[in-house]
Amino acid sequence: MAHDRYESPFCTRYASDEMQYVFSADHKFKTWRKLWIALAKAEQHQGLAITDEQIQELEQHAEEINYEVAQAREREVRHDVMSHVYAYGVQCPKAKGIIHLGATSCYVGDNTDIIVMREGLEILRRKLLNVIALLADFAERYKAMPALAYTHLQPAQLTTVGKRATLWINELMIDLEEVEHRIPALKLLGNKGTTGTQASFMELFDGDSAKIKAMEQEIAQTMGFSGVVPVSGQTYSRKVDSLVMNVLSGIAQTASKFANDLRILANFKEMEEPFETHQIGSSAMPYKRNPMRCERITALSRYLLCDSLNPGFTAATQWFERTLDDSANKRIAMAEGFLAADAILGILLNVCDGLVVYPKVIEQRVRRELPFMATENILMDAVRRGGDRQELHERLRVHAIAAAKAVKEQGAENDMIDRVCADPAFGLKRADVEAILEPSRFTGRSQEQVEEYLAQVVRPVLEANRSLLGEKVQLSV
Repeated sequence: MAHDRYESPFCTRYASDEMQYVFSADHKFKTWRKLWIALAKAEQHQGLAITDEQIQELEQHAEEINYEVAQAREREVRHDVMSHVYAYGVQCPKAKGIIHLGATSCYVGDNTDIIVMREGLEILRRKLLNVIALLADFAERYKAMPALAYTHLQPAQLTTVGKRATLWINELMIDLEEVEHRIPALKLLGNKGTTGTQASFMELFDGDSAKIKAMEQEIAQTMGFSGVVPVSGQTYSRKVDSLVMNVLSGIAQTASKFANDLRILANFKEMEEPFETHQIGSSAMPYKRNPMRCERITALSRYLLCDSLNPGFTAATQWFERTLDDSANKRIAMAEGFLAADAILGILLNVCDGLVVYPKVIEQRVRRELPFMATENILMDAVRRGGDRQELHERLRVHAIAAAKAVKEQGAENDMIDRVCADPAFGLKRADVEAILEPSRFTGRSQEQVEEYLAQVVRPVLEANRSLLGEKVQLSV
C-alpha cells in the first residue's frame, strides 16, 4: 500500500480482488490483444493477406504487455490505443503491419468495456445467488416465529421472522432477474469504424458487405457473444451503460433497505449482525455493539445510487456519431459502480452468514403489543359468551386508551389484559384471555407463505445454480 498518494478505498478496504482485476489495466490491455487477434483471424478468413505466422506471433505475445514501451509511446503521441498498437508491434515485428487493421480505437475500447461489464455482472450474479441462499435458509429456520410487523414504523399485525426475510429475498430475486436479463442482452460493438458506416472495411474488402458482416460475426463468436449491435455511431449506445448501472442501482436499493431494517431491529434488540469476539463497538463506550457492517452497506449503497446518475447524463449528452466527453466520466463511473456493488454484496454475504436472533426479546415485544391487536378476538369471544357487542366494544376502547396512556405517560407495562379480566362485563378469566393471546394465531399465512415462496420460487433457482453456492466472505476491516 502506498501512503504518499491517494488510493481508492474500494481497492484498499471494500471491493474484492476478483472484481478489481476485472476492471484492472492488465485485464483491459490483455483483452485488447485478444480482440486484435480475433480481428486478424476474421480478416484472414475473409481473404485479407494475413498469414498464419503473423497470427501465431500475435498469440505468442498476447499475455506479455510491454507497459514501459506503451507508456513511453503514449507520452509522445498522446493516444492510448495507438501506443499499445505500437508496443504490440515492437514485440511482433512480422505482424505489426496488420495489427488493428481497418479498426478505430472504439474497436478495442468499447468491445472491451462490454466484455468487462459482462464479467462483472457474472460475479454479481454469483454473489446475489449466495446471499439469497443464506437468507432462504434463515427464512426456513424462522418461518413460524411470531414477530411484530410494522407499518409507518409503528407496531401493526404480527408477521414471522422468516416471513420478513422473504421480503428481503424477494427484492434480491428481482435484482437477480435484472442481472440475468442484462447479461445476454449485451452485444459487442463489433467493428463499425469511425462514424459507424464501416467505410474503412468497404475499402479493405472491395465493397463486399457479406465479408464485412461475416468478419463481425466471427469476432463476436470468438469473444463469446451472440452478435454485435445492429447499428451504431463510432461507439455503442451509451444507454447500455445506463441500463447496466440501473441494475447495480437496484442492488444498492435492496441492500440499503435490508441494512436499514436490520439496524432498526438491532435497536429493538430483536436481531443483530454478526459481532466478533474481539470487535470494538465504540472507542468511548465499551458495551456498544454498533451495526457497523450494515451502516457500511447503507453508506456504499448511497454512493452507488448517486453514481448511477452518471451514465444517464452521459447517454443524454452524446452528440451525433460520437463525442469524447463520455470517456473520463465513464471510466470512473462504471468501474467504481461495479466495485461498489461488489463490496455491498460482499458485506451482505458476511452479514447474512451469521445473523443473530434473540427469540426472548422478540416474544417479549410481541406480548407487550399483542393485547392491543387482540381486541377484536377478545370482543368476539366475549360476545359468544353472551355479551353485548356494542357495549363491549366501547369498554374495550376505554380500556385500550387507559392502558396506552399508562404505557406512554407513566412508563408502565401494558395492563390491558388485567383491565379486561377485572371487568365483569366480559366474563373472561385470565386463562381464557391467555388462550386468545397465543401469538401464532395472529400471524395469518406467514408460515405457509414462506414455505410456498421458498419451494416454488427460490429453491428451483438455487438448485439450478448449486455449483455456484457456498461462498464465504471475510471482511478486510
